[in-house]
Amino acid sequence: MNENLAKIRHERSVKDFPTLGLDDDEYVEFAFKRAKIYLVLMYSGLILGLALVAIALSIATSKTSMLGPMGQNFINIILMILIVAALIAAGFIWMIYHGNKVFITNKRVIQKVRLSPFATSTNMVDLSSIEDVSYRQGGILQTLFHYGTFRLATVGDETTYTFPYAEVSADDLKVISRMISDAKDNKD
Repeated sequence: MNENLAKIRHERSVKDFPTLGLDDDEYVEFAFKRAKIYLVLMYSGLILGLALVAIALSIATSKTSMLGPMGQNFINIILMILIVAALIAAGFIWMIYHGNKVFITNKRVIQKVRLSPFATSTNMVDLSSIEDVSYRQGGILQTLFHYGTFRLATVGDETTYTFPYAEVSADDLKVISRMISDAKDNKD
């Protein structure tokens, strides 16, 4: 690649992804995040839970004459606590969704995983250490919504990095495989 173009791509990558800590001649080729269906499923679970609680509260308050003013205040306090908890959970869902990404640079793969607001991990592996790259879609939903599991397996200790709910095209997979092959050729 042209040295000037590589420098421009590096500068752009550093600007777009400042937390990656890229080397001087390194730039991001691909940045994969979870498919939007992942976010929809997580928020659907939250909404379903809130709906069940709302139904339970409406059943409990249907006989308001039996509760009295103290009982009604207690139900209102519980409802307010649940609303605040749901808002906090919605923020956590957003944070988790945006904290899961895979970056493929011209030198390595960087996987950032956020399991909760308090649990994160970063995995890095050189492209030349990758033995196998694959992408699997299974089922009607994954095919309809264009998402699947992106998988990288390494040489040696046979570590496998998986990234479920990823949107990776067949063309992306071909380019990534070519990059891995080129990295192995340049290593020798």
